[in-house]
Amino acid sequence: MKKITMALASALALATASGAAFAHTGAGAHTHGFLAGFTHPFTGLDHLLAMLAVGAWSVRQPNARWLPPVFIGMLLTGMAGGALGLRIPGLETGIAVTVALMGVLLVAAARLPAVAGMAMVGAFAVLHGNAHGQELPQAISAAGLLAASLLLVYGGKWLGRASPALAVKASGAAIAAAGVMLTAAA
Repeated sequence: MKKITMALASALALATASGAAFAHTGAGAHTHGFLAGFTHPFTGLDHLLAMLAVGAWSVRQPNARWLPPVFIGMLLTGMAGGALGLRIPGLETGIAVTVALMGVLLVAAARLPAVAGMAMVGAFAVLHGNAHGQELPQAISAAGLLAASLLLVYGGKWLGRASPALAVKASGAAIAAAGVMLTAAA
């Protein structure tokens, strides 16, 4: 139990260390270096919480092992679109809504059919990826961002597996509340 408490405390510290500001367009583009890309998902609460929540939620899904790779693959697809100039209307609001919805899914311990879960997580990833691609168009920055995203999604998966169901639901409630606040600010 002590390890679980420490893991949850670490996740909470990570989340609170992240800036409340959105980590994408409008905040200035980062166009260089692996480190700039790697730190980028940690600089916005929206991306940080969404990636951790996807990992935690995936643990209890019938397609658990496929959700993180689908998220990362579609994140890359969204990044490529953003880097090539594709602009998704309502992107900021859409990203904030993904955070709220992932929180609700955690609270409800919702289980979706495999295809529906992969489609939903993939769509969420395209939104997040598009925002990142607009800011980090260089390949080396994108590589850093993907490395950090892998850590966050699989870290969330580890937390989801190691934490009691009640702790996951409580985290989901906090994530949903943050998502609602982010949506209101978008």
